[in-house]
Amino acid sequence: MRFLHIVVGFFLFFELPIPIYWLILHPFNAFWKTRVRAAFWFAGLTAWISGGTALWVFRHWLLAAERPPVIAIVVGFALIGVEIYLFLRVERELGSRRLVGHAELTGAGEMHTAGLYAHVRHPRYSGMFAAVVGAALLCGTRLLWVIVAVWWIFALLAIRMEERELAGRFGPAYAEYRKRVPAFLPFRLHS
Repeated sequence: MRFLHIVVGFFLFFELPIPIYWLILHPFNAFWKTRVRAAFWFAGLTAWISGGTALWVFRHWLLAAERPPVIAIVVGFALIGVEIYLFLRVERELGSRRLVGHAELTGAGEMHTAGLYAHVRHPRYSGMFAAVVGAALLCGTRLLWVIVAVWWIFALLAIRMEERELAGRFGPAYAEYRKRVPAFLPFRLHS
């Protein structure tokens, strides 16, 4: 179980603070535009220190002591594998600066609609969702599943703010892209 706890702890530490980071940046975008470097430091340190501290303090209540069923382990690692693949592809396609929000704060950069972004608007978030669910499958307690559900709401809120920012920056081009390309999966669940 120790190995599973380490894997889960790593991915939860990496992924759970992301909505906090974006909820610090997006609503106060105008304020941070003149303080880009401070924005990254403040949002990053706040999100990952608070998230990491909470994860460490509550780890005994969040991580199950018993080994999950084999199918949960297989599916959990598969979902984490999806995240690793998507993260590496997105980083290669966008670069590190855009990945952390440099374009949002500076207003620079063009709308990227090639590669993964030709199939889904938010492949990075798709991977993030996959990793968190995968981690919870590996050794999540009921409390972790509740936290994942609440976290999911905050993540969707951050994504909605990002969509508004993109629509404001790219106008009709983004509106057309949004109509044409699904948000998280390379297909639409409804017609």
